Amino acid sequence: MTQRISRREMLRNTAMAGIGAWIAGSTSASYGSLPSEKLNIACIGIGGRGRANLNSLANQNIVALCDVDDSRAGNAYAKFPKAKKFYDFRKMFDSMSKDIDAVSVSTPDHAHFHPAVAALELGKHLYCEKPMAHSVEEVRIMTDLARKQKVATQLGVQRHTIGNVHRVVELIRKKAIGEVRECHSWVGGSRGMPGMPKGNPPVPEHLKWDLWLGPARSRPYSPAYAPYNWRFWWDFGTGETGNWGCHILDIPYWALELKHPVRVEASGPEVDADRTPKSLKTRFQFPARGDNPPVSLHWYHSRSGPEVLKKHKLPHFGSGTLFIGSEGMLLCDFGKRKLYPEEKFKDFKAPDKFLADSPGFHKEWILACKGGEPATCNFDYSGPMTETVLLGNAAYRCGKSFDWKPEKIEAVGTPEARAYTHSTFRKGWEVSL
Repeated sequence: MTQRISRREMLRNTAMAGIGAWIAGSTSASYGSLPSEKLNIACIGIGGRGRANLNSLANQNIVALCDVDDSRAGNAYAKFPKAKKFYDFRKMFDSMSKDIDAVSVSTPDHAHFHPAVAALELGKHLYCEKPMAHSVEEVRIMTDLARKQKVATQLGVQRHTIGNVHRVVELIRKKAIGEVRECHSWVGGSRGMPGMPKGNPPVPEHLKWDLWLGPARSRPYSPAYAPYNWRFWWDFGTGETGNWGCHILDIPYWALELKHPVRVEASGPEVDADRTPKSLKTRFQFPARGDNPPVSLHWYHSRSGPEVLKKHKLPHFGSGTLFIGSEGMLLCDFGKRKLYPEEKFKDFKAPDKFLADSPGFHKEWILACKGGEPATCNFDYSGPMTETVLLGNAAYRCGKSFDWKPEKIEAVGTPEARAYTHSTFRKGWEVSL
């Protein structure tokens, strides 16, 4: 295994000469910006979700655009002609770090960590697509570093702003169904296990393949990986659990005020060393939190939904959450909610609203960058949620349930889990975490 080096050494060694100068001189992001001033934003990854994020930030000053795929970047360069174009985020930071206030990262999962850490080391505000990173360890580093640097952060859990989600949180917080000790969340479908690469096609001219691989182990290019199916390869993605887990589990995480689990269990089809599964079941045990009792949170990737719906004769949403309380149940998804048993709650009066409407998910972050309140999915909230999602994958892949010590990032008595909770990077991208 390649010897690991420090983050600062990594950043010096993997960028242009002189990169150490801007790290040595970096400070926390205390820009003193007035609300009327525009941020200078650099966007890393501008295809797919990256394009949506770029468009949502277009009312600020877009000063740099970075993408390894000219085809995925599309017409972004023409749309923002004043922005400087880069293929390598390290060269971008090296040449214009002083001109950047904030950064968005919308790359594949395996390529979140390195540009995010570079931005945080420089004291730049950070918007990052979900899941925050590719391993629990990476997420913890990002969360702690963002707090240390006192920067504004936001994880791309855009559905957090939906009014129905707010109303669900209010119902649970006001104990409309009593104490909740059991919760079930799921995503439908059976995506995963993509076809194996065929042949050795040439790398498209529009793609910088080595930069696309970034810290992942080297391999020949194949359209089986890029531009999209990377999500279902362990080296690059986190499967449907990482894809949807942060969105759907956001509801119980927020409503039940969850942090770190203390027990993780998982089961599913036979583990494939390279590809993510078409289905998965996980269970996370959380301790008591203040007046809230311990709770078991179940997560499913299942075409037919969890069996608990059939047990209670409830309708099957394509994706959703079922809270089971001492006084009833609440079934919801992002757009609807219903209390059960129906007869018991026929005349139920909802509590007064107490969660304020969001000014807009990206605007939350922009306002936080300018000295306002923290964005609702800042890393102190969304970091532990992302860790939980990734722990489900880790338990499945190592084939064992385990007690979890979050303060040590350790699966108790299960050393084999470390291969899936911690990261190893290829030569040239090593980081001491």
